[in-house]
Amino acid sequence: MSCSPTVQHISDCFIKPLYNSEEAKKPVYLSSWDLAMLSVQYIQKGLLFTKPSSFQLDPLLQKLKESLSITLVHFYPLAGRFKTLKQDNPPLYTVFIDCVNSPGARFIHANLDLTVSDILSPKDVPLVVQSFFDHDRAINHDGHGLSLLTVQLTELIDGVFIGLSINHVLADGSSFWHFFNSFSEVFKANNGQKQSIPISKSPNFNHWFPEGHGPIINLPYTHHDQFISRHESPNLRERFFHFSAESLKKLKAKANQECHTSKISSLQALSAHMWRCITRVRKFPADHITSCRMAINNRARLEPPLPENYFGNCIQTVRGIASAGKLLENSLGWAAWEMHEAVVNHKNKDIREWVEKLESGMIYQLGFFDPSSIMMGSSPRFDMYGNEFGLGKGVALRSGYAHKFDGKVSLYEGIEGDGSMDLEVCLLPHFMASLETDKEFMDSLSS
Repeated sequence: MSCSPTVQHISDCFIKPLYNSEEAKKPVYLSSWDLAMLSVQYIQKGLLFTKPSSFQLDPLLQKLKESLSITLVHFYPLAGRFKTLKQDNPPLYTVFIDCVNSPGARFIHANLDLTVSDILSPKDVPLVVQSFFDHDRAINHDGHGLSLLTVQLTELIDGVFIGLSINHVLADGSSFWHFFNSFSEVFKANNGQKQSIPISKSPNFNHWFPEGHGPIINLPYTHHDQFISRHESPNLRERFFHFSAESLKKLKAKANQECHTSKISSLQALSAHMWRCITRVRKFPADHITSCRMAINNRARLEPPLPENYFGNCIQTVRGIASAGKLLENSLGWAAWEMHEAVVNHKNKDIREWVEKLESGMIYQLGFFDPSSIMMGSSPRFDMYGNEFGLGKGVALRSGYAHKFDGKVSLYEGIEGDGSMDLEVCLLPHFMASLETDKEFMDSLSS
């Protein structure tokens, strides 16, 4: 593989909003949820398309750049850069977004001498996919000098990959796909008029702070070296596994039947299933404590709730905990009920208590993740395949280097759009080899 083709950058430029509103000239102050992300990595997700028979590269590049400029009118912080505000008396240290003194978002045109089949046919995701995104191995604090958003179009022999990389301080998964969907919506409506185009779901940049706090969060630091660290992922295998709508229905029905309930969701059943299967192949001693973490959206759980279009970070993780022995000697339903309870008991009080901890200056670190756990990230509820950019429906979703570790599972909507899901699973090579021969897991993939 060492002599395989590599991604070649053909050109890059910076794109500013078509025009700046008065609001876009003001500094954007960040919530404690946002600032906690300063030492983790960018969100990198994108879509692979086959080239339509009418494909023309130059008009596509031009329309993408024009549409990006128009979309940034609505999402102006993504064209900014971070600035650190420091003073000694009284002590103050915070990071904010400067939307004025910035060259804008970055746009990259790249080329790769491989086919769509070269990307999709190998069992494992090829490493070259990581080069479909900007900000490889960057952390969010690097947004002082690097773009907060990059759109990269990589042309393949018979396909196109459109990859977005967004600074995680600005956006969680909901906000990432909100921008992606709006960018696609503007592209579709753009007839070359070079004027503002309305979008169906405008972002709300009114960052949430608990009563009596904000808009400036004073971090207990004097230099970024006190809270920044960099993490290199171990050698991992990364595979996609497809769960049909029918196989998910069976998992859900099994979990509910075993618990004599109807309350367990497909996602809770699937998370429990992955927790049990991955714990089994890790062969922990019976008394070894394991957990399954699941990313959860806090917008509707706060009281009063935040609007669905709140743009920023509004996520947390909930988890089920059990010893390896207890997890495996009990049923799928037992584990799924643990996940169900973790979700339904996550309420306004818990969220506000967590934000109080963040207010003390907590910054997440990438190397902290427990190797006895699994982490269920992303969500099949996001509209991913609705982003077409004149190329028809995408054939696959892929992600970059960021946030990959042993036990990371990312959830994507299945291409069929019928309730199926694709799981991007990252495991150490010997654990992945064992998972591939785990009968309960492999049987669950087929309906």
